[in-house]
Amino acid sequence: MSVTRDLETGRPILLVGSVPLESANDVFDAASSFLGARMKRIPDGETGSRLMWILWQGGPMSKATGIEPAGSERLINGVPFQQYRIKRGQAAEPISFGTLGYADAARRSYADFLQKRADGRVKSTQRFQICLPTPIAVKFAFMLRDETEVRPVWPVYEAAMLRELAQISAAIPAQDLAIQWDIATELTTLLEKPDYTKSYPIGELVAAIARVSNAVPEGAELGLHFCYGDPNHKHVVEPPDTCRMVNLANLLAVAIKRPITWMHMPVPRDRDDDPYFAPLKELRMGPETELFLGVIHLTDGLEGAKRRIAAARKVVKDFGVATECGFGRRNPETTMDLLRLHRQVAALD
Repeated sequence: MSVTRDLETGRPILLVGSVPLESANDVFDAASSFLGARMKRIPDGETGSRLMWILWQGGPMSKATGIEPAGSERLINGVPFQQYRIKRGQAAEPISFGTLGYADAARRSYADFLQKRADGRVKSTQRFQICLPTPIAVKFAFMLRDETEVRPVWPVYEAAMLRELAQISAAIPAQDLAIQWDIATELTTLLEKPDYTKSYPIGELVAAIARVSNAVPEGAELGLHFCYGDPNHKHVVEPPDTCRMVNLANLLAVAIKRPITWMHMPVPRDRDDDPYFAPLKELRMGPETELFLGVIHLTDGLEGAKRRIAAARKVVKDFGVATECGFGRRNPETTMDLLRLHRQVAALD
């Protein structure tokens, strides 16, 4: 595991995903202005309907065949969404998903990315970053949370996601492309709660993440974002330490048969203690993989980041910096302050 640190730009920076600005153009402009060469890859911010992570997949769900509405659920921050079940009886039909929208969004944003590169705002060495949820996350959210409802739909949606990835790969040259898989439901629910752990054993989840990761084309970058969520700027489940993420990362390093370019792990804002970071000693990644830690929190700014970096450096010397999750649930007025803080934290020793 290694991170190349430039003496002028400091630690590398990862923008985890969503940025609450009006458009991809705005995100590219803001990121370039504040962070410049500190970023090796730039996301489009998942702006508009995509800002609330997977919630926008309610559209494709409503158009799918073989499933039907079955009540509603609310996210932790109170946002409602429709849930579904498999159609039964005479209404039963094959389960099928059409366009999910990820490839269409990527093509539109990549056109803006290329224009920014032509204008000199984006460097030729920087890649376009696309963040995708693992398929189980979408199915576990939108289907009734019963194994008999989730399991038949999961592989069908996974196949639809892989079609989206293939379309993205056909539209964007591999040397410009960076794909990040957001691994959230696995950590906050399926590996956290005993009843779900029995139904979805870790080996099956690792194999599923490896399948979609191995589909990222040769020459493109692959990133893994280990996510505990951030509704109301608080994790869905507070990780007691980095142990579960390290264990999952080590299993994925074996199961994924292509290079992993980066991994990102969150750091809760109140964790600058040695026990939180200690399991990182057991992280077994190849030299091609960069580690990013979510040490940046606007709440306590530069001083808080200094404490978290100091604690992390007792275990791992080389790592880039990031927030613990995307910015999408933040007040948009804080975006520029947060980007400025990224630059300041990257310069810390």
